[in-house]
Amino acid sequence: MSVVSVRQDGPVSIIAINRPEKGNAISRQVALDLQSAFAEFDRSGQRVAVLTSEGDKAFSVGADVTDLPELWRCIPTLGITTEKPVIAACTGWVVGGALVAVMMADLCIATETAKFSYPEAKIGFTGGIIAGLAARIPHKVAMELIMMCRTMEAKRAYEVGLVNKLVPAGQHIDEAVAWGKELAEFSPVVLKTIKRFVTETVLPKGPSELMAYAIRELNVVRDSADAAEGTSAFKEKRKPNFPGR
Repeated sequence: MSVVSVRQDGPVSIIAINRPEKGNAISRQVALDLQSAFAEFDRSGQRVAVLTSEGDKAFSVGADVTDLPELWRCIPTLGITTEKPVIAACTGWVVGGALVAVMMADLCIATETAKFSYPEAKIGFTGGIIAGLAARIPHKVAMELIMMCRTMEAKRAYEVGLVNKLVPAGQHIDEAVAWGKELAEFSPVVLKTIKRFVTETVLPKGPSELMAYAIRELNVVRDSADAAEGTSAFKEKRKPNFPGR
């Protein structure tokens, strides 16, 4: 069974973590498959993506501690690079890295049963990208969630602006798709320009977020044909012929 499912509803792609028996924990493969699915979405003619999960117990309980992922790979605007709109649709528990993914999405639809938690201070580990939450909701509310490890109920998340709309249990994906279809009727050029302005210049970036950007760009170089040619040329003691890709 694939750990990530992809289906289409008109112009909207629904990309879902598919590990409900594991609380949709983000394993190494989940992160890679989400990144790959979004790359395919970005290349396609699809207009909007909904990031969600299968089952109703948890959007995701966060990183799989038995198979730790490179979490940045599945975070919108970091490993998930697209100028098209991304809507998070969540229900149940939204924990740790899953909260980071929701935070970095453009919009969020949540059920009334959703619960948001960032317990890393209790565990003794953090990737640090969560610092951006303080730029997206009121500062002290963000710090209470991050530092005090308090669970934020759906109603509170809506009130402080982490969530755009609350819906009854089981309706989050349908509502997100409806929003996506509405967005698909608008100018893609305008939407991507606004999104680029917001993500590149309006929202501040913390050190972990900047590091993830750097890793992403350096990985492009590491995995390029130029890098392979340079290595081969060095081993063969010849002048490299870089293809430029």
